[in-house]
Amino acid sequence: MRFEFFVCLRYLRAKQRQVFISINALISIAGVMLGVMAMMVVLAVMTGFSADIKSKILGMNAHIRVMSRMGKLKSYNEVIKEIEAVEGVEAAAPFIHSQVMLRCGPSVSGAILKGIDPSRAGRVLDLEKCMKGTDLQALAQENSSRTVTETAPPPGIILGKELARLLTANPGDELYVISPLSGSLTPIGGRVPRMKKFSVVALFDSGMYDYDTTFSYVSIESAQQLLKLRDTVHGIEVRVDDVYSVKRISDAILEHLGPGYWTQDWMQMNRNFLSALKLEKVVMFIILVMIILVAAFNIISTLIMMVMDKTKEIAILKSMGAKAKSIMRIFVMDGLIIGVVGTILGLMGGGLLCYLLKRYEFVKLPSDVYYISTLPVKVQVLDVTIIALSALAISFLATLYPSYQASRLEPAAAIRYE
Repeated sequence: MRFEFFVCLRYLRAKQRQVFISINALISIAGVMLGVMAMMVVLAVMTGFSADIKSKILGMNAHIRVMSRMGKLKSYNEVIKEIEAVEGVEAAAPFIHSQVMLRCGPSVSGAILKGIDPSRAGRVLDLEKCMKGTDLQALAQENSSRTVTETAPPPGIILGKELARLLTANPGDELYVISPLSGSLTPIGGRVPRMKKFSVVALFDSGMYDYDTTFSYVSIESAQQLLKLRDTVHGIEVRVDDVYSVKRISDAILEHLGPGYWTQDWMQMNRNFLSALKLEKVVMFIILVMIILVAAFNIISTLIMMVMDKTKEIAILKSMGAKAKSIMRIFVMDGLIIGVVGTILGLMGGGLLCYLLKRYEFVKLPSDVYYISTLPVKVQVLDVTIIALSALAISFLATLYPSYQASRLEPAAAIRYE
C-alpha cells in the first residue's frame, strides 16, 4: 500500500477528539448519495415518460410517409411493392387523410378522417392494440356487406374515445361525415358539402388526448367514395425495422422510386415535441446537479477542518521528506473516497428505488390528467454513466483547494509552538 493511501485512510478514521470531522465526512457521503439518487430516479422517470410517449406516437403514426408531388397517388399497389423491396422496410399500406366534420344527433365536432386498408394497416399501425373487443376487419366487414339498395347498412367508422365522448356516440350509433372540400358547386359559385352516413363499429384509446379527440378511421373504399378520389390515395405509410434509421431508409426509398415523390418521417412530424422532451431532460439534469454541488461544499468544509486538525502531522510528514505533491494527493484521496462511496451508495439506492417504482407501482397518477396511471421508469446505462461521472468529477474538483492549501503548509511555521 502506498503511504499516501495509508495516511488518507488513517485520517478518515475517527478518534475520540475527531468525531466531529468523521460526522462531517458521513454527512458529505450522505449528501452525494442523495444527490445521485435524486438524479437517477428523476432521469429514469423522464426517460420512461419519453419512451412511453414515443411508443404511443409510433403506435398511431407510421414511421415514414411516402407521397407524390402531384398530390394524389395512382397505381399505389405497384408503389407499395417497390417500397417493400427496399432494405429495412417491414410493411407498407395506403392511406387517405382529410379534415372533416362529424355530426351525431345534435353534437358536431371537427376531426381528421383517415382511410385505411384493413388488411394492411395492422402491419403498419398499432391501432388494433388500442381497440377492445374488435379489430380493423370490422371496417372490411361493414364495407363488404353493403349493397346498392337504399336499405343497405352504412359503412363502418372507428372513433377515438374522447371524440366519441364529444359526439355522445357509442358503438352501433350512426353519424354523418361532412366533407366541405369534396362537395358539388352551386350555380352561384358556392360549394355544397358532401355528406355520408357511417356506423360506429369500434372505439380506440391510444392514451394520447390529441389523437383520441381528433382521429377517425374508415375503410379506404369509403374514403375514396366520400372524397371523390376514385382509385387514388394520398400516400403510403411505411413501417421500418429501426425507427432511428428512418432518414437513411427514406433516402433509399426515394432513390428506388425515382423523382416525383417525397417522404416525411416520424421525427420530422414530431420535431417540436421531441425537442421539448430532450430540452426538459437536459434542464432537469442541470438543476439536479446543484444537489451534488451542495454536497461538494460539505466535502470542502470537511477537508478544510481535516487540514486544520492535521497541521502538526502534515508538518512532521514534510519534515521527514514527504513532497508537496504527496501531501496534496493524501487529501485528494480523502475527498475522492467520500465521493466514490457516496456515488456507489446513491446508484445502489437509486436503482433499488427505480426497481420498486417499476415493480410495485405504488406512485399513482390521475389517469384523466396524465393519461398514465403510474410513473413510467426506464433506467439507461448512458444516464447512469453520466450521473456517476458527474458526481465523481464534482467530488474531485471539491478536493483541489483544501489539498492545495495543505501542500503549501510550511513545517517550521506549523510546529513552531509545539
